[in-house]
Amino acid sequence: MQFDSSLFTPHSSLIKVGILGAAGYTGGELIRVLVNHPQAEIVFANSESNAGNLVADVHEGLYGDTDLKFTSDLPFDKVDVVFFCFGHGKSEAFMKEHEIPENVKVIDLAQDFRLAPKEIVHTQHPTPEAHDFVYGLPEINRSKIASAMHVANPGCFATCIQLGLLPAAKMGLLKSDVSVNAITGSTGAGVKPGATTHFSWRSNNLSIYKAFKHQHIPEIRQSLTQVQGSLDASIDFIPYRGDFPRGIFATEVVKTDADLDTIVAGYKDFYKDQPFTHYVDKALDLKQVVNTNKALVHCDKVDDKLLITSCIDNLLKGAVGQAVENMNIMFGIEETMGLRLKASAF
Repeated sequence: MQFDSSLFTPHSSLIKVGILGAAGYTGGELIRVLVNHPQAEIVFANSESNAGNLVADVHEGLYGDTDLKFTSDLPFDKVDVVFFCFGHGKSEAFMKEHEIPENVKVIDLAQDFRLAPKEIVHTQHPTPEAHDFVYGLPEINRSKIASAMHVANPGCFATCIQLGLLPAAKMGLLKSDVSVNAITGSTGAGVKPGATTHFSWRSNNLSIYKAFKHQHIPEIRQSLTQVQGSLDASIDFIPYRGDFPRGIFATEVVKTDADLDTIVAGYKDFYKDQPFTHYVDKALDLKQVVNTNKALVHCDKVDDKLLITSCIDNLLKGAVGQAVENMNIMFGIEETMGLRLKASAF
């Protein structure tokens, strides 16, 4: 992607970073990315339960990378940006209870601010309260992110599914119900142990959860409506828990009479200038994206059924990688900075 300097006001020094909820999977992954980011410095990593402990004693993959310790302090006056790595529902309450300086940017990785205020995007979800958060999907909102103080990072399933469907929406192809199946790694459930995350249960197992009712459906509809102009079709989404730690692999089925060559050309054009999302001419494998900030997309067609495949790493493009990508955009530096990561491959 060519760097468009007209979108940005460059940041002249190291970006000072604070992380809230730093002891969880997303917190640890965020630290892993930022300790290797050439223009970022972690000022504090907040965790009430781990205050005083070395970060590397909790996130053990960071031994030798950082001597940072967790803190219970919140020195907002010493940072340029704060990442919220809370569980869902805690971010909105935190902002009401704490005063964050107006000049400090916020990137929220929870779902609290993803839906636009005063916009009903799904009848089973309440209208969000007024807020100024921009939905942080760079592929469609880059210019808004560049001027935002507050960004709501998209959900992991939502990111993978949207990136599969957005070019089809741009071409106006989403005229009938869309069938979606997607399988996610166990890290998507968070670090806290539970009945469906325990290794002996998850190993050699598959299961469905929240069929047709997943919390990411409203934000998917919101983005598809933004791009297509309207969306009357249902998004029939069935999520699966996978027998692996990281990654999301999704299939989306759209009924259309459009020919495959035209569709593929539309997909390639939609993503031609995107640094992390790429159309691939052959069938995808999850290992092509695990441990990277990439999203890969592929299309096939059988009769009137368009089969779209999309895949991401749920902790990176589906969470903290995309959050750092948004930080880069917000501070006017190269979007890919700190995010040239190696796929696991084998």
